[in-house]
Amino acid sequence: MRIQGTYARAALVASLAAGFCVPQTAAQTRGKLPFAPPTQSSSHWRDASLDDYRNHLTALTALVEACAKARDLKNCDPTLVGPDDRIPLPGAAAGSRLVRYGWLRVLFSKAEEPDQAVPKPAPGARNAPDQSSDQPPTQTTSQLLQDAKERLALDLAQTNVAPQSASAHVQERDSMLQVLAGRDFRDLQQPSVRQTMMEKVSNWLNQIFASVARLRPRSPWLGRAIVWIFILLVCTGLAWGLLQLERRWRLRLVPEATGSDSSFASARDWQFWLQDARHAATTGQWREAIHCVYWASISRLESQRLWPADRARTPREYLALVAPEDPRKPGLANLTGRFERTWYGGRAAGESEFRRAEQLATGLIAGGAALDDAGTSGTPNSGAA
Repeated sequence: MRIQGTYARAALVASLAAGFCVPQTAAQTRGKLPFAPPTQSSSHWRDASLDDYRNHLTALTALVEACAKARDLKNCDPTLVGPDDRIPLPGAAAGSRLVRYGWLRVLFSKAEEPDQAVPKPAPGARNAPDQSSDQPPTQTTSQLLQDAKERLALDLAQTNVAPQSASAHVQERDSMLQVLAGRDFRDLQQPSVRQTMMEKVSNWLNQIFASVARLRPRSPWLGRAIVWIFILLVCTGLAWGLLQLERRWRLRLVPEATGSDSSFASARDWQFWLQDARHAATTGQWREAIHCVYWASISRLESQRLWPADRARTPREYLALVAPEDPRKPGLANLTGRFERTWYGGRAAGESEFRRAEQLATGLIAGGAALDDAGTSGTPNSGAA
């Protein structure tokens, strides 16, 4: 026990003596170097300009050379490396880069130890290491110091290289745009809003069905119920759409138009048609006046239930619905012919043509037979309202 205590006190005294001697040796060495690092912890860093970074690399190169020659505590002190450097990168908004020297400090801490000789296997030895192994060969401290010197020289050479211009990205973008403008990518377009929404709906449905598929092992009836409810909703929507299409086809609905058009003449009272005809006549629009007179007659005959209402019927179809023995058919045929010649045939119309068409329409609206071209009148329709 006394011997162990004596060894412990001796080790403590030796460590204290080494602590007092090392700073003095490091201070003496720093005074001889071209770069004097500050006396702060090696884990700290400093903001350095590009020139300061070059000077630091030059000083570290000299340190590595001195350590490789002497291999002692005076020349291989890790505190001589100094702090890490944070240097600015080229460009206005490029930021900065932190250059660390921890690898060099670790190398200096091991540089005092002599190189370990690599054992050479005897020729023909069975336990010789496999030369085909992927593991790199172990390097000695002297080789590592030489590699550190080369690495510092390479870093110093890179500081003298001019930074690449930012126009390289512009050239790359122009090249990509030129490729996309080719024939192979001619129809390439951005997805529209509709396509994006349809993709989202499709993904949503896929997630729902995937969730249902995960529920089936736990609750088979729940998954089947959800699937059947979805199928029922789809069938109901299809049936409702088909009913709407059938109703539109049965009623032969057409889009309503503005102005005086024959597509909705039967839905307008004949008095309004006559007012439009007389207004057009006062302004000299004889074709429009004859057009309105004709549809006034059609609206009046339809209001008397002469034929079923149909917005899509043509003038010739109206005429074909009148029975041959009906006394109103000659007058309607005469009025239809005048209307088609002036409105569809493009024949010029005057006041005389309008007066004659108005006379024919007046007879039809009154409920009797209209005058024909010879000026004779048919037998009045006694049953007309």
